[in-house]
Amino acid sequence: MLSRRAAVILLAAAPAACSSPNPTLYVLAPEPGAVVAHAPRTIDVRPIALARYLERSAIVRSSEGYRMDVLANDWWGEPLDSMMMRVLVLDLTQRLPGSIVYGDTGAITTPPDATVEVNVQRFDLDRDGAVLLAAQVAIEGGAASARGVSQTVRPADGSTQALVGAMSSATARLADTIAAMLGDGGARRK
Repeated sequence: MLSRRAAVILLAAAPAACSSPNPTLYVLAPEPGAVVAHAPRTIDVRPIALARYLERSAIVRSSEGYRMDVLANDWWGEPLDSMMMRVLVLDLTQRLPGSIVYGDTGAITTPPDATVEVNVQRFDLDRDGAVLLAAQVAIEGGAASARGVSQTVRPADGSTQALVGAMSSATARLADTIAAMLGDGGARRK
């Protein structure tokens, strides 16, 4: 009788012992940058297009050497494409204080003076251990412009928190480039 009771308790405890721990959730954070003058008054940031390998909950550490290194229990706190757009809007708002910057998926529907489109082709560690953000940026409104952007930022250490911090810095550098494109005549105020 006692062994049957012990077996039932062990069977009941087995699923709990086999379950994996809850994932740790991470988010990108805005970072300050240089203020740029003479940008269009209203700027619409369109949804960010990500390379398909980045469209997952788990954080992709690297895609070097023909394989993906995915952090199984370290996840994004929201979909990466919408999080990048949200953080890019915050970064641009700080850099362009004379402009109203909003995300295309929000509630605002005012006609923009300029639109920003971003295709992210790569956003993970390169072979040298630095975060590589490779993207294409297009600005429409006034004189349209487009260009490729490549930013690298070395994480402070090997932790996921340092990786996400470096990714936040790379996103901020992308915002610096976009702000300069908007402010230097790439798209003029209407």
